[in-house]
Amino acid sequence: MTLPDGLADRLAPRGVSGLRPLAGGASSLTFAGDLDGRPVVVKVAPAGVPPTAHRDVLRQARIISALGPTAVPVPEVLLADAGHPPEVPPLFVMSRLAGESFEPLFDAPGGTADDIVAQRFRDAAQVLAALHRLAPADLGADGEPVVGAAAEIDRWCATLQTVDRSLAPDWPDTAEALRSGVPAPMGPGIVHGDFRLGNLLAVDGSVTGVIDWEIWSVGDPRIDLGWFLVNADPATYSRPSPHVGAVPSRDELLERYGAVSDVAWFMALACFKSAATWGLIVKHNRRRTTPRPELEAMAPVLPGLLARARALLA
Repeated sequence: MTLPDGLADRLAPRGVSGLRPLAGGASSLTFAGDLDGRPVVVKVAPAGVPPTAHRDVLRQARIISALGPTAVPVPEVLLADAGHPPEVPPLFVMSRLAGESFEPLFDAPGGTADDIVAQRFRDAAQVLAALHRLAPADLGADGEPVVGAAAEIDRWCATLQTVDRSLAPDWPDTAEALRSGVPAPMGPGIVHGDFRLGNLLAVDGSVTGVIDWEIWSVGDPRIDLGWFLVNADPATYSRPSPHVGAVPSRDELLERYGAVSDVAWFMALACFKSAATWGLIVKHNRRRTTPRPELEAMAPVLPGLLARARALLA
């Protein structure tokens, strides 16, 4: 990935230098740099398209700034620039926190000890609980639309309708099973949207930062919880991992998070969401001149995700 035209010139007068690509950030461009000798991360929206939805980097900056004084560890937003979209896209600069981002049940083994992996899961459950205890109004998010569980089903149905039906042939049945048992809503909270260890930074067993706020919303906090638990379950993707035995049980993670109802339904919703998102990834990968084999390898996993969703509902 190369630097967008004019980005270095925009940031140089603000003291930002040494820009270089940083892995991650699928919906906005992400770069590392230095601000007066301090390591920073720059997020900039793509040029040429409106900075809306997941591309609205200033919306991300606002929630990160609002969370700064809370118990949820986030970077410090150091500056923001609205630009002149779509030609000159908005951007923001935040501190670069210490820590590694590692998804132990999905990523290639990284040499992290099992006891550290286990403690990261436990600490992540407590950080998620801290996020969900916050009132949206206290964070300036009371004007956001509330996204309920039923709306989440509709959202991922819309995604699956764009995917080759052979990838996930049973998705309409799974959607109907979800709709037939939508739980009564909880009071709305801040929903990160992709809360898992791969979107956290950690040093040893402690979470040092919650990152990647592209799809945050206000809604039922169990949407986050179900996603976290599914990604903490070795049976979800059944990938070979040396850390399978280190993952705390669902009951232990729920003990750290706190008692809530209808957890299995929200885990089923998370499996449905995963089938939709991976279906989209596989679709786009197949359109590449040279498809990536590790992404194509996820195609056979999608029916199993839907079957797991129906099993959780049963």
